[in-house]
Parts: sequence; structure tokens; C-alpha cells
Amino acid sequence: MAAMSSRCAASSSSSAFLGAPLPGGRHHQGSCGFVAAGGGAKTTVRVAAALDTEATAKAGKSSSRARRARKDGGEPGGSSSTALLAPTHPDGRGGGGVALDNVIVNPVGLGRRSRQIFDEVWRKFSRLGQMSTVASPEQEEQEGVLFRGGGPMCDFAVPGAQDTTVLVVGATSRIGRIVVRKLMLRGYNVKALVRRNDQEVIDMLPRSVDIVVGDVGDASSVQAAVSGCNKVIYCATARSTITGDLNRVDNQGVRNVTKAFQDYYNQLAQSRAGKSSKSKLSIAKFKSAKSLQGWEVNQGSYFQDIYPSRFDEGTDASFEISENGQAVFSGFVFTRGGYVEMSKRLSLPLGSTLDRYDGLLLSVGGNGRSYVIILETGPLADTSQSKKYFARMNTKVGFCRVRVPFSDFRPVNPQDPPLDPFLVHTLTIRFEPKKQRPGDSSQGASDPRNFQLIMEFIKALPTGQETDIVLVSCTGSGIEPNRREQVLKAKKAGEDALRRSGLGYTIVCPGPLQEEPGGQRALIFDQGNRISQGISCADVADICVKALHDSTARNKSFDVCYEHVSKQGDELYELVAHLPDKANNYLAPALSVLEKNT
Repeated sequence: MAAMSSRCAASSSSSAFLGAPLPGGRHHQGSCGFVAAGGGAKTTVRVAAALDTEATAKAGKSSSRARRARKDGGEPGGSSSTALLAPTHPDGRGGGGVALDNVIVNPVGLGRRSRQIFDEVWRKFSRLGQMSTVASPEQEEQEGVLFRGGGPMCDFAVPGAQDTTVLVVGATSRIGRIVVRKLMLRGYNVKALVRRNDQEVIDMLPRSVDIVVGDVGDASSVQAAVSGCNKVIYCATARSTITGDLNRVDNQGVRNVTKAFQDYYNQLAQSRAGKSSKSKLSIAKFKSAKSLQGWEVNQGSYFQDIYPSRFDEGTDASFEISENGQAVFSGFVFTRGGYVEMSKRLSLPLGSTLDRYDGLLLSVGGNGRSYVIILETGPLADTSQSKKYFARMNTKVGFCRVRVPFSDFRPVNPQDPPLDPFLVHTLTIRFEPKKQRPGDSSQGASDPRNFQLIMEFIKALPTGQETDIVLVSCTGSGIEPNRREQVLKAKKAGEDALRRSGLGYTIVCPGPLQEEPGGQRALIFDQGNRISQGISCADVADICVKALHDSTARNKSFDVCYEHVSKQGDELYELVAHLPDKANNYLAPALSVLEKNT
């Protein structure tokens, strides 16, 4: 009891004082008092009990003191608590205590009441993320003290968070539940997409969260969830290893979210009679013979002074519409040092320039050859002053979409300055075969000197400073070997869909998840599937939240895990970050050294 009273006296949230006088001029040492002011009541209830340091050895004496205290003015039927209330003056005014407005501390059930007070504070705090809540003047005054007047939660606030709505997909997952609370702690408006709205799910999320019921595999429900959102954090994961579930959540779910997000911003732009900043710019669409006009096919060789040998069998190429309506660039290059290319002078819409975009997106098919994309810059009137920049594009058998950032282009002449997309006027796609051994002139389809490139479209990817969608994927470490391939296949398909969408993305691939507090150990950020250590769900959630407004996180994929000591001979990781905490922006220096557009 003495310990409980001493805690009451030390509490800053209640007015406590020692040595409260009892009726008749008596005092008890070590007592504490509270004043309960509320409803304009003039009567102060007084309960007294002795806190004698020798009470443990003299139980009889303590009991007599307690009876004497109740006789002197205690509440009938009151509990034998050691907490005291302040005495009143003869004129009815309260004694020397500090009033607690709208908070009544019951000394009898101090533990229970303290939990109730904490729940009330949390309810008021959680209401901050709900912009439609109408608070009374008394509530606004109390919240102002807690959150605007230098309260403890002000340190976590993010500028502009109140104007940002974040959709959390998979809000009831291990990471999603922590992400929701971290977002609310920083003042964001939060929407949660969940599959069920039963009481168990509702109890997992704070009351101010806007809950949308739907399935990520259903495009219509995803569109309703995305409406009104500025950013998305995708934490959903399949609950089973059935191929259908994996494809629905990890692959098709990501596709649905990215498409719905793009469509939503396109609708907003159309309502403003403008164009969405997240929309791609169409450079070329190959749908008919008319769309091939302006494209020229040329042949050349890197070795102009070398005569053809007996192993050289010529070069041929064409770009035309096939019988099934596809635009096909195909042919062969059997000349040593030879190449073939198709090029066109760009004609962009009025007011559009490539410096407002981040790179190129090509939708192509074929037999999986490697090509070189060349961009030519300089004055159109004098092509002799043009500068050329190149980047390699790898395709696969079948159809695929290839993302080629402008940052990947390198000057053909090392003395030239870096690429300025604003000055680009010509686009070229070149095929040059791999080095062949003399006499290898097989004409089969597997011959690397034969090529076929089916063109669907070429678009420019929009640029931006911040991430639009944060996707939580996995590295495969910690997954059972018999189902790892299935899981990774679905995860990688979803990642590729996000990269091709044109939206700003951040793909986080954590190691095996652990249920433990975050911010306790240093983190390793790496690219290359080399990590094996685990990481807490709280640290992954913190990375997702920080990546929303970190420019270094845009268009990057990375693995993250706890720090560990590498074995002898193993390559070191890119960066070991500092311990995460709210005062340490560890993400920017960690990601600044990693490769972009991965």
C-alpha cells in the first residue's frame, strides 16, 4: 500500500500532496490526497487511511487507524484503500490540491481507472486521423494540450500528413497492423482494405481507420478502396501456398491495385481538363501499317576497313506488319562486326518533352535477343553536331515489358556530357549479334545471329520525387524449400507488374519476419539476394512508412535484414545503417548507395 501511495504522489497526471490533515487537527504521515472536481459539485469526498512505515509489523495498529479514519469522515461501505482525498475548508472550498478537469481518479480502483484513462487518451489520439470527426470545445482543448501544445506525440508528426490519405492493403497482416498504427501516430489519414468486416477484424484496427471490405483479386472492390488515396502500402500476402491463392494476392492483386491507382488519377486529371502527372507518354504504338511510317531500317558494320571473309554470309532485316497484325522487326546478321537497326525521328505532342519523364517502357515480344537503344541529341538542323547515348535492353522469349531509365544511357563518346532528355530527337533500336566462332553458320531458330522483335508500344515513364506504392515482398529466405519456388514466382510477377506500371515504387524484400520490438538492432540494406538474417515486423513497417516521402526510395527494390557478421571470403553488404529511431533518418543514407530502377 505504501508503494501504491508513493506512486500516486509522484504522478504528474494527478494532484497529490502529503500530510493531509484529518478532522480534529490530526495528521497521518506519508498520506496522499487527490481533489476530484467535476460537474460544479461543492462537496469534496474525503477518505483517510494511514501510511505508516511500521504498519507491516503492527497489523493491529494499522487496522485501528483505518477504523478511526472511517469514523472521522470516511465513506460508508468504502474499501480499505490507502489513497486519500484532500480535506475541505470550513467554507466548503477544496483544500490545497490541483483540480483534474473531466478526470475523476478513483483511489479504490486506481489500477482499473488508470487503464480507463489510458484508453480514453488513446481514443482521443486515434480520432486525429479521422478528419470528419466533430469534437466538442472541451475535447478540442484537451487534444490541443496533448498534441499541439508540445505533447509527447508532436515529435512523430510528419509535415503534410493530415492532407495525405494512405491505403493499407492487408491491414490485418503481421506488418500491416503495425503500419496502420505508425501512420496514425504520424497524423496520416488511413484506409484499410480487408477481406472481412467481422468483430475480430474491427478490433484489430483503431476506430478512426476507414475500413473498406473487398478482395484484392476483385478489380471493382480495389477501385473503391483506391478512390481518394494519395499513396498505397501493399502488405497483403497469400494465406496458403495454393497456386490460385498465390496468383490472386501476390500477382493479380498488385496488378489490380496499380491499374486502379492509375485510373483514379487519370479520372482526376480528366475532370480538370488536364493530364495526370502519373500517366505515361505514348511515343509509338504499332497497330497498323500506318504506324510504321517514319521508321527506317539501316545496316552497318563496326569494322569498315575489313574485307568480308569466306565465313561472312550477309545481313538482312525488315520491319513490317505480319499476317496476324503484329509489327515485326526481324532478320539476320552474318557479317562480322555488322548490325541492323530501326530508327525514327520523334514527334512528341505539343508541350511534351522527355525531360519530364524518367525513362522508356517498351512492350515487346520475340525470341529473347539483346538489343541496344540509342538516343540522339543535338540541333535538328545540323545532325553533324549530334551526340549519341546508348543503353542495353534484354528481352525474353515471348512477350515482356522492359523498363529502360534515362539514367542508364551512356555517351558513345566518353567526352560528351550526360544525357539531357530535353534534347532527344531520334530513337534507334539496334541488333548486333554476339561474337561467333568461324564456321558456325547454322541457320536454325536458336542461332543467335537470327532475331525477331515484335513491337507493341514505346512509352515514356513519368518522373516524380516520391514513392506512390510501397510493396512488401520477400527474399525467399525462411520459406520451406518445397514451396519456395511457387511463392517467389508469384511475388516476382507482382513486382514486375509494379515496375512496368509507371508509378513511383519502392519494393521492400525483408528476411524472415520476427515478432519482436523494432529499433533494437542495426539493419543491412542490400541488392542481390544475399541476405539470410531475420528482421522484426516493426522495423519493416517503419521502413515502409519512411519510404513514402523519401526521394532516395523511389523506384528502388532492396533486401533488408538484421546486421550480422559475414563469413570469411563473402562479399560485404552495401551499407550497415544506424539503429532506427524517430530522430534518425537512417533510410536516406542507406538507400542512396543502392542502384535505382531495380
